[in-house]
Amino acid sequence: MKVTIISIPVRDQEKALKFYTEKLGFIKKKDTPLEGGNRWLTIVSIEAQDGPELLLEPAPNHFEPSKVYQDALMDAGIPYTQFDVEDVQYEYDRLTNLGVEFSMKPTEMGTVKVAVFNDTCGNNIQIVENL
Repeated sequence: MKVTIISIPVRDQEKALKFYTEKLGFIKKKDTPLEGGNRWLTIVSIEAQDGPELLLEPAPNHFEPSKVYQDALMDAGIPYTQFDVEDVQYEYDRLTNLGVEFSMKPTEMGTVKVAVFNDTCGNNIQIVENL
């Protein structure tokens, strides 16, 4: 058994695609139209193009419990997911220069350094560097 697809809820798939590709550097893997104007829309890390896909899932638009959960995490400042990076400070500086808003600046926590940003699609995302 292996992980192939991980979902992240987004309120606007096109906005999410633009943010995750143009700002974070992911690449589009699959884009299949579905009924209701939705898409099976996945992205992958440019560094692991055959690795797990991140599904930009429009669930909050169609399933109220998903929207409530997403809102609760956002209000509490809890990251929905985490991405590992080589250098948190570098990514923080790069993304800040691209207009990405961080709720937590790079902070050392034991054996890791973390920072948290808003993905503009309803989620806090944590980036982590192993020290």
